[in-house]
Amino acid sequence: MDTALHPKLLSRLACPIHRTSLAERDNKLCCEFGHNYPIVCGVPVLLDEGPNTLWVAERSLQRARCPVSNDPYHLDTLGISDREREQLREQLPGSQSPVDPVVAYLVTATNGIAYKGLVGNLPEYPIPSLRLPVATHHNHTLLDIGCNWGRWCIAAAHKGYVPIGIDPSLGAVFAAKRLADQLGVEAYFVVGDARTLPFAAGTLDVAFSYSVIQHFSRKDAAAAIQEIGRVLKPNGISLVQLPMAAGVRCLYHQARRRFREGSGFEVRYWSIPSVRDLFSAAVGPTKFTVDCFFGIGLQYSDIRLMPPLYRMVARMSEVLRKTSSVVTPLNYVADSIYVHSEKRFAELLPRP
Repeated sequence: MDTALHPKLLSRLACPIHRTSLAERDNKLCCEFGHNYPIVCGVPVLLDEGPNTLWVAERSLQRARCPVSNDPYHLDTLGISDREREQLREQLPGSQSPVDPVVAYLVTATNGIAYKGLVGNLPEYPIPSLRLPVATHHNHTLLDIGCNWGRWCIAAAHKGYVPIGIDPSLGAVFAAKRLADQLGVEAYFVVGDARTLPFAAGTLDVAFSYSVIQHFSRKDAAAAIQEIGRVLKPNGISLVQLPMAAGVRCLYHQARRRFREGSGFEVRYWSIPSVRDLFSAAVGPTKFTVDCFFGIGLQYSDIRLMPPLYRMVARMSEVLRKTSSVVTPLNYVADSIYVHSEKRFAELLPRP
């Protein structure tokens, strides 16, 4: 099996520590300062030993350096419960499901509680609708930060983008790779950290992230957003989803934890002014549109897969979302918003 990295991917990669170019050598990526990163079945694992945002990163790095031959799915790097992992391990041998079994067990972790009843029994892939225009040229790249099993990468490919997915979970990235192969989609995948994106500066057209940065501390979120600004090309676009502190459902969850700041993997809630300041400084001019109301992650395009109660909620959310394009104050009470930023070329020029 050819494990060489495609030039479209290799030409954009950089050492996550020194930002220097990488050379492929003996199934590893090497930088000029002596750092070596393993390649596992064509997937580069560009993680370092520093503190990680998620425990799966450390496990992924261990598995990449010492691959377990009898576990090609790398199940111990998946962010699911031990019980679900055992159920998945029993289901994998001889599975005839049209849906990748790993994806079927990751669906709640990525899509939310509306999909809880489908864990292990997903009838089809819930591919969402990407709220971006069709790509303007055939090599228009989109970086999906925290891609997990690749749903947004597939959505991006449907809009004509060449998706590059990055995630700290080796098992999730392998699931995304299998999905892209199954659907005949051109996509590339990397195991890495959002705070130290392993890409050269100014090499990507679009940066996208959904339901990921919301789990970061304020410091880590700021680092990830700074990285987005660094890797985007001039006039590149950033589209990032974040939960809002004033949303009805978000207020309920904050009240449950007595409005303390989140810790660990808990969700952090944001205000529009704080988000505007952060993205404007790190990326460029910033505006907002509503993602959804009454929850985080409700995708109207998946309504056929939801139980009746969530279908009703999704319909109400969609009505309000469309209304918000005219009644813009609704942005401030949405539960989930998209942050649109543009890296303006003029802002990159040296000041007199």
